[in-house]
Amino acid sequence: MLGVLVVVSKGDLASISLGNFGTAGDILILISAVNWAVFSILSRRGFQSHPPTQLTFWVMTFGWLITSIAFMYGKNYTEISLLDSRGWWAMIFLGVFTTGLAYIAWFDVLSQLPAAQSGAFLFLEPPASMVVASVVLNEKITSASMLGGAIIIFGVWLVNRK
Repeated sequence: MLGVLVVVSKGDLASISLGNFGTAGDILILISAVNWAVFSILSRRGFQSHPPTQLTFWVMTFGWLITSIAFMYGKNYTEISLLDSRGWWAMIFLGVFTTGLAYIAWFDVLSQLPAAQSGAFLFLEPPASMVVASVVLNEKITSASMLGGAIIIFGVWLVNRK
């Protein structure tokens, strides 16, 4: 978590305590990290009575329901009627393959390893995203981002070393 804090604070950890750091996206990254940690711990409890595929089904169903309700109250909900067959197939692919199968794999790993050990790998997403954004979007990688990424990688190594 320290590495994530370094990245979103752009190296100024003191700014976090003052509450004047980052953008709305940075704040969402922090909320997402905490949310995922709580979700993983609660999911681990679900494995005592449900297999990973069943847990995935219920997580996806409730997630779809909640986001659908929020989507309907948004101002652009009518745009869904403009989707052609390619758009619908893309949504199905994203929902079933990239999201559904990823959750099944995640729950399978989580059912076999402690939450802290398996969850540590999720923190590799920010450094990986930083590299992809640099290559694809030509974004600059700052020294604070590199330091944060190094701390994240070191933390993942620490959690998973034998």
